[in-house]
Amino acid sequence: MSHGHAKPLPPSLREWAERVVGPLSAVQDASHPRESSRVWDVTDSRGRRFFIKQSASASFYERETFGYQSAVPALGFGRAPRLVETDARQLALLLTAVPGTPVSRLALPAPEHRSAHRQFGALLRRLHGTDKMPGAGRREARTALERLADDAETHLARATGLMSESRRALVRRSADHVRKLTDLLAPAHIHGDAQERNALWTGPALPEQRTPGQRTPGRQAPGQRTPGQPAPGRQAPRPAPGQLAVIDFERSRYAPAVQDFVRLACGPWQGRGDLRAAFFHGYGRPLTDAERQALPCLAALDAASCLAYGPDHGEHDVTARGLRTLARLENGPWETFV
Repeated sequence: MSHGHAKPLPPSLREWAERVVGPLSAVQDASHPRESSRVWDVTDSRGRRFFIKQSASASFYERETFGYQSAVPALGFGRAPRLVETDARQLALLLTAVPGTPVSRLALPAPEHRSAHRQFGALLRRLHGTDKMPGAGRREARTALERLADDAETHLARATGLMSESRRALVRRSADHVRKLTDLLAPAHIHGDAQERNALWTGPALPEQRTPGQRTPGRQAPGQRTPGQPAPGRQAPRPAPGQLAVIDFERSRYAPAVQDFVRLACGPWQGRGDLRAAFFHGYGRPLTDAERQALPCLAALDAASCLAYGPDHGEHDVTARGLRTLARLENGPWETFV
């Protein structure tokens, strides 16, 4: 829900969904806590669960629809939602539900956390599908990277007051270096928002501790249960192997594969080389030399984007990510990203 207020399902969307799956017996707002997010968790009269998603823009709708139709099926059954129906007029998608809880909401034991990232790597490798990349996709991937570098100045202008001159210079150097790497980076059909909140884990884990009344972003999927703390003096049972699924493909597009590693490198991989190693074990190959050079540069460009967007939209976590990334690039060796 957004800002503590549940968003009701518009009658037109309900009528559309019921024409497809029949009467709905339950509807729950499942939007992220931002105004543009419009997602509902619905159950039909037969007990089946679906998600109705209304895209924030035509471009998001087109990207997500194309992603579900072209690349997402390669992930396999139960590893991503399935597209049931779309409505271009309402920018709406009807999706099946997949089990799991966002990894970002779980306190996973180290072995399970590594398993989640190893599976994340394997799923993204399937999604990327570089070997089957059409010529138009390769051209689009090149253009996307050039546009990303060109946007740096716009982001710097909007982030006035949040960045020192030395950090602004760092972003500009990064943009210049990325342009030189364009022809060397493997193109892919990327997820576009590959981070732990979009990775659902099915398996025993301890939920993240939160203060009473604090809303937890993300969605709980059917049948998912997380056990509580073991009783004093009793040892917690060894968790069974878990499974990962990936959601939210509204930013999926053709772009260099390395762009899908940026938000992980700027988030859970910090100080957790074991998670990074597990991911690339699942991915099936290490970074190329060009990707090693590009990743910290793309992180700097992402940071500038965060500082241009976060403050204006009240998304403090986005702003914090940008500031944290720039501090890390400025104060530590860039090799820590790879």
